[in-house]
Amino acid sequence: METWDAIRARRNVRQYTDEPVTRADLERILEAGRRAPSSTNWQPWHFVVVTDRQQLGELATVWRGAGHVAASAATIALVAADPEDDKRAHLLQYDLGQVTAYIMLAAADLAIASGHAAVDDQNEAKRVLGLPEGHLCPYLIALGHPADRPLRPIDRPDRRPFEDVVHWDRW
Repeated sequence: METWDAIRARRNVRQYTDEPVTRADLERILEAGRRAPSSTNWQPWHFVVVTDRQQLGELATVWRGAGHVAASAATIALVAADPEDDKRAHLLQYDLGQVTAYIMLAAADLAIASGHAAVDDQNEAKRVLGLPEGHLCPYLIALGHPADRPLRPIDRPDRRPFEDVVHWDRW
């Protein structure tokens, strides 16, 4: 798929088939995340890839909106060291947003669906993922083959009109 097609095809999917995502596809998706830009090339992230069905079920309990993780073929946990101050905490959020976008677009490029989730219960996430002290898991990205319909460019996305969003030179 071309980049523009991947951007137009990507959508949040929370129901997946039983088909696994291949190791080669997972590695390509992770490489895209590894290449994401970050503030001053900080690269604060680590990725924990979970494919074990029981572990996915446990991971699905870390936030009320993460139920889809249990049915995913794989879920990528975005992990980072605890930020040392508020400035780093803000930069971390921005940088993890960049990683999320890169991962989700790379998945869409491979016709693999994705659905993101925040993590509320850090203690449970740390237990399930075996994180070292001083680390947290702010977000999860579930991956799988969509159960409803294949990914393809969406002609009429549910988005605000272009003219309402874009302002040229001044508001």
